[in-house]
Amino acid sequence: MYSMKELDEVKIEIEQLKARNKKVEAAKAWETSLTRKIWVAITTYIVILIFFLLIKVDNPYVSALVPTFGFLLSTASLGFLKNIWINKIYKIK
Repeated sequence: MYSMKELDEVKIEIEQLKARNKKVEAAKAWETSLTRKIWVAITTYIVILIFFLLIKVDNPYVSALVPTFGFLLSTASLGFLKNIWINKIYKIK
């Protein structure tokens, strides 16, 4: 039979696991969030625009859209590729 101390330790471990799971779920939600994608796209555009202005690229405002759209396209296709990868590697459907 388990002692009260052992049961209390198990309860504490369960609570710690629940807290960790919440943090992991929140981090995953951020990684896949529209807010993050928009923030990275805006930041990408600004950084590339500044670079293009410094090196005097023709039409820097339009040209900076190319890597920005490339980023957005890559995030859109990753979900599909992730599902294929998970199904192939882990055999989870």
